[in-house]
Amino acid sequence: MMPFLLLAVAAATMPNPLQRDDFHWSGGLRSGQTIEIIGVNGDIDATGIGSGNVDVSATKRARRSDPDDVEIKVIEHEDGVTICAVYPTPRGERENECRPGGKGHMNTRNNDVNVHFTVRVPAGVRFIGRTVNGGIEADRLDADADAYAVNGSIRLETRGAGSATTVNGSIDAAIGRADWKGDLEFETVNGRITLALPDDASADVRASTVNGHIDTDFPLTVKGRWGPKRLSGTIGGGGRSLSFSTVNGDIEIRKGR
Repeated sequence: MMPFLLLAVAAATMPNPLQRDDFHWSGGLRSGQTIEIIGVNGDIDATGIGSGNVDVSATKRARRSDPDDVEIKVIEHEDGVTICAVYPTPRGERENECRPGGKGHMNTRNNDVNVHFTVRVPAGVRFIGRTVNGGIEADRLDADADAYAVNGSIRLETRGAGSATTVNGSIDAAIGRADWKGDLEFETVNGRITLALPDDASADVRASTVNGHIDTDFPLTVKGRWGPKRLSGTIGGGGRSLSFSTVNGDIEIRKGR
């Protein structure tokens, strides 16, 4: 289940020239705090940097709607900063709002503004990206990271731990932490899942696909029945939860690359 409420209605494209508007924000976050980016229509690109401030840029484009109607809102809170693309609320609908943790609401009815976020993430700062119609690419991150999309693929590379969820798109992830806490989940419906883990990873693994196969580089101790489309077992000594789910696609568990 997607951990945020967003309703996006596709808008018809028109042959008018693209319109543009830009946004920029920079600020300091402590190690352990979070930069969270919430979009609806558009990609999110994040890149890790060694030190300095978090830096966020956004470009708004549209063929029919007015980019000025979409506000980029910055919410500072105890855990860090949340930045959202806030679309105008359709008449008679619940108010669109930006809230940390993906708890806001966004209805984009007949609005075709596309917001492309670019984020520079310093070492130690957690990254969370959420979008509906767009992909997420996060490279060379240092801390834990999570990515959530609906119609778009996800590529996630971090020295920390991470999770990724989409519906229509593939997931290609690599994490560097073998001592993660909580559950790591990698889920899609239409797409493959590839995850690279540290060589010394230990986890309780659950994986399932319908139209695909499961392959792993790690020796795996199977619990119960094992099949080419569903498995439950342990890598190493187990103890940490790691789950994979897709319908149309393969699942591949690789040693760190």
